[in-house]
Amino acid sequence: MPDYTALQVVWFVLISILWLGYFVLEGFDFGVGMLIRAVGRDDAEKRAILHTIGPLWDGNEVWLIVAGGATFAAFPQWYATLFSGFYLALFLILVGLIVRNVSFEFWGKGESARWRRGWEWAMIVGSAVPALLWGVGWANIVHGVPIDGHMEYTGTLFDLLHPYALLGGVATLLMFLTHGAVFLSLRTEGDLGERARAIAGRVAPPAAAVGIAFLLWTVLAHRGGVDVASAVVAVISAVCLVAAAVLVRRSAGRAFVATALGIVTFFVALFVDLFPHTMVSSTSAAFDMTLNASSSSSYTLTVMTVVAALLVPVVLVYQAWTYWVFRQRVSAADFGEVRSPLDLLAARREDEGEGDELGPAGSRS
Repeated sequence: MPDYTALQVVWFVLISILWLGYFVLEGFDFGVGMLIRAVGRDDAEKRAILHTIGPLWDGNEVWLIVAGGATFAAFPQWYATLFSGFYLALFLILVGLIVRNVSFEFWGKGESARWRRGWEWAMIVGSAVPALLWGVGWANIVHGVPIDGHMEYTGTLFDLLHPYALLGGVATLLMFLTHGAVFLSLRTEGDLGERARAIAGRVAPPAAAVGIAFLLWTVLAHRGGVDVASAVVAVISAVCLVAAAVLVRRSAGRAFVATALGIVTFFVALFVDLFPHTMVSSTSAAFDMTLNASSSSSYTLTVMTVVAALLVPVVLVYQAWTYWVFRQRVSAADFGEVRSPLDLLAARREDEGEGDELGPAGSRS
C-alpha cells in the first residue's frame, strides 16, 4: 500500500507547480538583476533594463509566498523541518531578496554616480545569492540531510555545502543568468538587445553543461537505483538546455521558451526524484519523511483544494493581464523624463496619437 492519499499527491503536485512558476518567472528577474552593469552602459540604458521587470518582479515573488504558505498548510511537518533546518540558508536568501528589491526602488532616488553604482552592486549581489542558494537548497532536499527519528534536522549550515549541492547552486545560477539575458534580448531594442544576446550566447553553453552534469549526478545517485521517470525528465531538460544554447543567437523568442522549459524540467526531475518523500534523511532511510507523515488532515486538504480552485484562476488571469499590458520592447531612447512603467505607456500612447493626426505627407491634417 502506498504511504499517501490522492489529496496528498494533489498538493505535492500543486506545491511543485508553484515552485516551478516561481523559478521560471523570478529566474529571469534574477538574471536581469545580475546583468544590470554588464548590459547597461549609462543611466538611460540601465533605467530601460529595470523597466523590463519593473511592473513584474513583485508579482513574480507572490509565487514564492504562496508556495511557502501552501507548504505550511498542506504539509506542516515538511515546513517545520525544512525551515528550521535550513534557517540560516533561507535567512541569507531573504536578505538577498530584500537587498535586491530595495535596490530596484532606491536606484533612481539619487542622481550621483556613486549612489547608483552602489545600488547596482546591491542588485547584482541580491540577485546572485538567491539564484545560487535556491539550487543548493533543493539539491540538499533531494540528496538528503541529517534528520533524526523525530523529523528534526541535526546538522549545521556547513552540512549543506557539499559538492553535489554546490554544483546544483552553480547550475541554477547559470540557468537563471541565461534566462535573464535571453529575456533582455527579447524585451529590449538596439544596442541593449545586442549586448544581452551576446552575453546569453556566452553563458548558455556552460549553463547547459553544468545543468546536465548535475542532472546526471542526480539520476545516478538516486537511492535504490536509477529512477526511470526522473531520468526521462532529466533527458528532456538536457535537450531543452542544449536547444537554448543553440537558439540563443538565432531567435530570442524560441530561446526564451527553451530556457523556460529547461528550468521547468530541471526542477520537475528533482520533484520526481523526491516523490513520495518530502525530505530525505542522510542519517537513515528509516527517517525519510513521507507525504503521509508530513501531511495535514484530509479535511484541511479538502478545504484548501476548494479555495485553490476558486482563487488560483483569478490570480493567473491577473498576472497574465499584467504581462500583456507591459509587453512592449524598450530601448534607452524611451527614457528621457520617463521614470515609471506607466510613464512609458503614457508617452507611447501620446506618440501613437500624434502619429494618427499626421496626414500622408507628414503634416498635421
